[in-house]
Amino acid sequence: MSSARFWIFAQALLLIIPLSLAQAAAPIPAPPKIAGTGHLLIDFESNTVLAKHKADQRLEPASITKIMTAYTIFREIKEGNIKLDDEVLISKKAWRTPGSRMFVEVNKKIPLELLLKGMIIQSGNDASVALAEHVAGNEETFAALMNTHAARLGMKSTHFVNSTGLPDPDHYTTPNDIAKVAAATIREFPEFYAWYAQKSMLFNKIKQHNRNKLLWRDESVDGMKTGHTKAAGYCLVASAKRKDMRLIAIVMGTKSEQARAKETQTLLNYGFRFFETHHLYKTGETLKEVKVWKGAKQQLALVLEKDLVLTIPRRQYKKLSAKMDIKSQIIAPIKKGQVIGTLSISLHDKRLAEVPLVALKQIDSGSLWQQAKDSALLWLE
Repeated sequence: MSSARFWIFAQALLLIIPLSLAQAAAPIPAPPKIAGTGHLLIDFESNTVLAKHKADQRLEPASITKIMTAYTIFREIKEGNIKLDDEVLISKKAWRTPGSRMFVEVNKKIPLELLLKGMIIQSGNDASVALAEHVAGNEETFAALMNTHAARLGMKSTHFVNSTGLPDPDHYTTPNDIAKVAAATIREFPEFYAWYAQKSMLFNKIKQHNRNKLLWRDESVDGMKTGHTKAAGYCLVASAKRKDMRLIAIVMGTKSEQARAKETQTLLNYGFRFFETHHLYKTGETLKEVKVWKGAKQQLALVLEKDLVLTIPRRQYKKLSAKMDIKSQIIAPIKKGQVIGTLSISLHDKRLAEVPLVALKQIDSGSLWQQAKDSALLWLE
């Protein structure tokens, strides 16, 4: 393809995207300084990091652990191993577990759904242990199951030894790893994630409020979880959605409940104020039709294997540029999903993404006549 033809095509490609009305863009300020041991702000759809500090440092998670505890239980429900209406027997160990609690009573049977809500909303350590024992027989085996899921999610700097987050030298994670299980929860279990937005819960004639103060302060915040121990400090994972943009903020090791809420709100406001997320192309959307030689069919649609989503500075959408790099001669047979080229998106000459262009369908070799004819034509080119 000539450079002139390619430039026309690239410009036309961008017209597929609904363009922003804003033209100018102010410089993006540096991320705010956050008072804590570590933090991370990411966009949920694009996984773009907008702010971070010691995001890969091992830290004590305290009750943020319960995000993984809940995720593990959600997976067990999905796989049919347990049910929401299971009656869970409360052991002495669960009843005696120190720290925040749901105030369950030993030897009582409580529906699994109620315990899950007590763990998520009230941060009940007693509920966490009872659930772990119900799923795996004991908390140690359940922690091994948590670690299995952590490994599958790519949480490479995480290790759990309990379901509650009570201190242990071998119990640790990172802001980056927490973001992975938080995002997986939102993506895989939206029906259960909705419980993280519940502001209070009444159980055993005791009403307790969700410790996530942002649920009252910011209507866009709809989860997730607080944590606190003396060693870990005050921690908060929060997710918020404004219009079509969802952010996840993790703040670890602040000095008070007020501080963790304030610092997390600061991160969220920064992300929403200075960035925007765009869904550029969908999986399977035809981006280009190309000529196929020696095939049973002569045209091949090129698509992306997964949605292309980018988070960019606000008011920069019109300045995006698209470029395709496609093989000069595409010869059958072609397998479905075979890489035929690449699509790259740039902003101000900085490449933001490069993804493979793949074949939408399989194309078999054509007849002997078709192959002979195309061979002659290729020789003449």
